[in-house]
Amino acid sequence: MTEKEKMLAGLPYDPADHTLAADRCRAQALCRRICLDPFGEAAARTALLKELFGSAGTDVYVEPNFRCDYGYNIHVGEGFYANYDCIMLDSAPITIGDGCMFGPRVSLITATHPVEAERRCWRDDIPYEGEYARPITIGDQVWLGAGVIVNPGVTIGDRAVIASGSVVTRDIPADSLAAGVPAVVKKRLNSV
Repeated sequence: MTEKEKMLAGLPYDPADHTLAADRCRAQALCRRICLDPFGEAAARTALLKELFGSAGTDVYVEPNFRCDYGYNIHVGEGFYANYDCIMLDSAPITIGDGCMFGPRVSLITATHPVEAERRCWRDDIPYEGEYARPITIGDQVWLGAGVIVNPGVTIGDRAVIASGSVVTRDIPADSLAAGVPAVVKKRLNSV
């Protein structure tokens, strides 16, 4: 099994693998092109996003400076908007529904590492076990406020709102307002 196949299967993988490094270089080059002309033609930027992402609906707009690891694991629905400095580390799939809005500096992080130092650290006398990733799923009409961080393996339900500065470490149900570090549901929202 290749390191890329391991990554996509959610198994420990070596991110220094040459194929994965080349994939990241491709994504970084596309991100630079997207960010170079912040006031450019919307159609050209959308075309670049569609080339970068695994799939994207119409009316997809991402402000500069956008960063991701691979791009091909990102799937966004119709009417997606991400404000400045969005980061999506997409070693596992990131799926974002229709009508979602992200405030500035939102980070979606699928990659993680073992917590035990002896498994995580690079040393000659201990085999490196690599990192692994868990998918992030965000439902329709979700709003992530400024500075929200979503951790690996989290699902956020339809129409949820995550308050600015929150760190989402566990699933958030639909029609909920969540806030805090770690984010907890503060109240239920009335669905339309």
